[in-house]
Amino acid sequence: MPIVEVSPGVSIAYETFGDPSDPAVLLVMGFSAQMIAWHEDFCRALAERGRYVIRYDNRDCGLSTKFDDHPVDMGRFTDTVSSGDIASALAMVPYTLKDMADDGLNLLTALGIERAHVVGSSMGGMLAQTMAIGQPTRVLTLTSMMSSTGESDYGRPSAEAQAVLLRPKPSDREGYIAAAERDLVWASKRYGNPAFLRELAAESYDRAYYPAGAGRQLGAMILSGSRADALRGLRVPTLVIHGLDDILTDPSGGKRTADLVPGAKLLLLPDMGHDRPRELWREIIDALDAHTR
Repeated sequence: MPIVEVSPGVSIAYETFGDPSDPAVLLVMGFSAQMIAWHEDFCRALAERGRYVIRYDNRDCGLSTKFDDHPVDMGRFTDTVSSGDIASALAMVPYTLKDMADDGLNLLTALGIERAHVVGSSMGGMLAQTMAIGQPTRVLTLTSMMSSTGESDYGRPSAEAQAVLLRPKPSDREGYIAAAERDLVWASKRYGNPAFLRELAAESYDRAYYPAGAGRQLGAMILSGSRADALRGLRVPTLVIHGLDDILTDPSGGKRTADLVPGAKLLLLPDMGHDRPRELWREIIDALDAHTR
């Protein structure tokens, strides 16, 4: 697995699919998920459409740089945010969503790629939006999938989904794999697949079990603030994809994103939750193929 330094002290693990001479598509994964959550078969299918596909581990996840010297006490952090002491909360978290977004753009630079189509899922959608806002000349197109704008009134999780998201998973391999089935709560009602979730959990555990990074990523996400004003001024061609079964990021998050970005296209998928079920890959890849031409 290639790993490249993208900034002083930060190295990013990545994998590529397809012909480097084809247009680049950067796949950006979400909260605490490794790049393998972009399934290899999905990446290869997209590459077969004539795209050079790049997936990577965000910092504090997978095989990329870990920030072990900056532990985050999530209870204290949450209390500090709730009290309105944002300055103190910011001091607890070693990086921001912008820093994470810069990792993706710096990875492109390290690979000799000037511009790419950027596709982000969940928190990855927030990172993709941040890339397009901060360096629009480097983003050929933006696809924001099952994500939101950072505004508290949109894309809110249900109480049940939030409880599952924040509930720690067992540290032993068997327990961790079994706990993956909790994610069915926000999966597609029609296509939710416990065997697929267990398979991904096993692969993730064996590749790089690292729960400590989740708190720092969550802190960066909580403190990212609203991107609404910046999205209103965005001039990057944008596609928004959201599942109507999604209760982790309510579909209002996707609808709001599409409403704000001038000329954005909105694809609402009735049988998708906060997942990308294999049964919908063809429809998703067709949409990405059309958008990234």
